[in-house]
Amino acid sequence: MKAAVIPFRRLPLVLWLAAGLAAPSAVAQIDPIKRDLVQMGYNADFEGHPPLAAYGFYYRNQPDFLQTNLTLRLAIAPVYMDSELGILQALGENTDLGIGFAGGAYADSYYEIDHGTFLPSQSFAGYSAEVSSSIYHRFNPGALIPLNGMLRGIAHYSIYGRNDDTASNFQLPPNHGTFSVRTGLRWGGREPTLYPDLAMELSIWYEGEFRTDSGTYGYDDRRLEPNSHRFWSEAFLAYTFPESQRAFFISLTGGAVVDPDRFSAYRLGGFLPLSAEFPLSLPGYYYQELSARRFLLASANYIQPIGASRHWNLTVNASTALVDYLYGLEQPGDWNNGVSGGIIYKSSNWKVMAGYGYGFEAIRSHGQGANSIGILMQLDLEKANFIQDTPPGLWRGVQNVFDVLTH
Repeated sequence: MKAAVIPFRRLPLVLWLAAGLAAPSAVAQIDPIKRDLVQMGYNADFEGHPPLAAYGFYYRNQPDFLQTNLTLRLAIAPVYMDSELGILQALGENTDLGIGFAGGAYADSYYEIDHGTFLPSQSFAGYSAEVSSSIYHRFNPGALIPLNGMLRGIAHYSIYGRNDDTASNFQLPPNHGTFSVRTGLRWGGREPTLYPDLAMELSIWYEGEFRTDSGTYGYDDRRLEPNSHRFWSEAFLAYTFPESQRAFFISLTGGAVVDPDRFSAYRLGGFLPLSAEFPLSLPGYYYQELSARRFLLASANYIQPIGASRHWNLTVNASTALVDYLYGLEQPGDWNNGVSGGIIYKSSNWKVMAGYGYGFEAIRSHGQGANSIGILMQLDLEKANFIQDTPPGLWRGVQNVFDVLTH
């Protein structure tokens, strides 16, 4: 559920593009499709001074890696990497094994947002290393809609450090290891891509986190719990009408935490749909502005093509969330609502979206209501085919780029 969005405004561009690793980092089965993608997203807010909210990474999924029963998955950002080697049928005809490695800078960073105000003095950097082992089982081989189960064990180590704005008297949480177990069932699924054409999912999950250290930190006003238990479920449907290419996406996600703290709480807000396997988006709000012990989030999105080419599309989104806030970060009112609209350009290689969002209950200095803009981009390198058997030259290079943008 986490995403590594970097909260440090002084970081250079090459670093904050490492701000997130998306859905591929926690999928519930080994991906059988070859993928070669570049994903980027950015949210900017008009009111206040929030932390940067962005992600940028290269994602590769390679079936038949070295041999036919191996699949390599890589998600690489400038200062972070997440990987998994999938071994097909390692534990039986319908049971696969995954071995994962991840780590780098800023993935465990935390930024404090209280009543719509970003508090740099109470925010800090986090660095991590992780190994994992996963079992994936297909319960209904041959069925049109797959039913997959997952059991994953994770060993994760977190190291915290100050940034330029962390208060000198703010005590950092202790460096610690976290041993996690995650299990769930997923019927259907969706591709790790921006605006998939067709997807359906019903899933239910549990994740337990058990830490090697705990206690108070900050100004002795917050606590790192020795263990936390999260439960969540999601229903998702995406459908594109074949002739008109109109599309809609609807989702319903709910979750609860037993023994929550700031690291295990659900965080809602912003619109960065590939920042996590289960993005908790609320347009118009800061990214991860709201911290919840329990929540229910509903969202609907509609896409309308413009013109005969159908490269250009209009999109609208509406989201609403019922939030039971984390202790110490309560806000007035349990309901939070956001809407957004924008324009999408789609070709066989590119998907680019630019949009505007409004958060109705987002707290700002003038009262409630907040505005934001966002940009999302996906480039499919597999389809782009940058390398072509044609004579070199300036005009050929320009023509190749034009072909990538328009096909």
